[in-house]
Amino acid sequence: MAVLICSEASVATAQDAPSEEILLAQAKKKKKAKTTPKQKTSPVKPAASDAKVIDLPTVLKLAGAQNLDVQLAREELNEAKAKHESARQRFFPWIMPGLAYRRHDGQIQDVSGNLFTASKQSYNAGANVSAQWELGDAIYAQLAEKQRANAADQQVAVATQANIYQAAQDYFELVKAGAQMGVAQESIRVANDYSKQLEGAVKAGLAFKGDQLRVQVQAERYQLNFRQLQERRRIASARLAQTLHLDPAVELAAADNDLAPLNLLPMNSALSSLVAQAMNNRPELKRQESLTAAAKNERQGTKYGPLIPTVGAQMYLGGLGGGVNDSWGNFKDTQDYQVLFGWKIGPGGLFDRARQRASESRLQQAQILSDKAHDEIVRQVVEQHTRVNSLEDQIKLAGQALQLAEKTVQLTRERKNFGVGIVLENIQAEQELNRVRTDYLEAVAEYNKAQYGLARAVGHTAH
Repeated sequence: MAVLICSEASVATAQDAPSEEILLAQAKKKKKAKTTPKQKTSPVKPAASDAKVIDLPTVLKLAGAQNLDVQLAREELNEAKAKHESARQRFFPWIMPGLAYRRHDGQIQDVSGNLFTASKQSYNAGANVSAQWELGDAIYAQLAEKQRANAADQQVAVATQANIYQAAQDYFELVKAGAQMGVAQESIRVANDYSKQLEGAVKAGLAFKGDQLRVQVQAERYQLNFRQLQERRRIASARLAQTLHLDPAVELAAADNDLAPLNLLPMNSALSSLVAQAMNNRPELKRQESLTAAAKNERQGTKYGPLIPTVGAQMYLGGLGGGVNDSWGNFKDTQDYQVLFGWKIGPGGLFDRARQRASESRLQQAQILSDKAHDEIVRQVVEQHTRVNSLEDQIKLAGQALQLAEKTVQLTRERKNFGVGIVLENIQAEQELNRVRTDYLEAVAEYNKAQYGLARAVGHTAH
């Protein structure tokens, strides 16, 4: 038996008498060399040289400080604090300094009812101090605004945790695409080397042209996969830039494309323990508790606030002058004082049943939203805990498969060296190794993303 051997690649095995296909290839070797254009794989495009390198600590830091959602939450907090301060100021009187001028010409009536003609004028200058305390509304309104300010404060924490989580997801997508591009580049290199070896064997009449074309087809498929990964990495870069409030037109590149499993939380934690941590730590629940407390204060304000009387007070301190006709004299000190107590009956006051029903409904809505937030958080913890455990097993399985695939390629190359391998066998082994490497990187990237998902679910801000 005669065998055909090519270094670094498997080739077809021949019988004692050359096959008809090989004889045909030898007979038409020169003709095909002239008429058949040489097929070459497209060169691999390098990564953009102007890409900005960024690492995970920088990503997490920018996500917590520069993201637009976080900035918006901080401005909403400032607004809530200002509203609380405004509600507190309703307990203080207001002062209006100013001047007043009055004149009268013609008929006028005295206190007894007699009419007579008079011409007079007066003027005064001073400060008018006025205050009106709707104590019921003021008391409960400032309590409600205080709770809303607390809720806005928790919303900042919600936005920060959400965007740190999203930034981590985007970053690992960027790392995964870069790592898979490395696998694709290595596959392209091996396929191109293999194609060159077969090209020499075909020219020497020792290999079938179809085997060379088969390897070139596989190299082109690797090129296609590499181009798709380039697209995926660029999209991941744009999404990460948006999350960090950077210019999406500037391409970002991960500082290190070597993916390794992360462990942010103890993996032996029981699910019930993680749920308990989430109930204590998640700012969404604290925010909803504050909003529920604000709704309770509003309901009490509509129920008990109208029972507290409205208090009004006014004091004028200044001077009064003037007189008959055009007299400007007689300017002397004058003071006026007024105090009143009253209750408001009707809309906005006592017996306003519609207002009470509306406040009761808002409280029920707040309590329902609290229950909904509780259920959502428990679901997130269960889901992320399940993903972490599942992906941990997937990494182990993918690692075992990777070892087997590497061993398969090694044995296939040894079979080639002994002249008993075939081209298709080597291609299939390389394809399987490429798929398993990609699967392993996918599992590690998703595991790291799930780790950050679980950290967020239990209320830990991982930096």
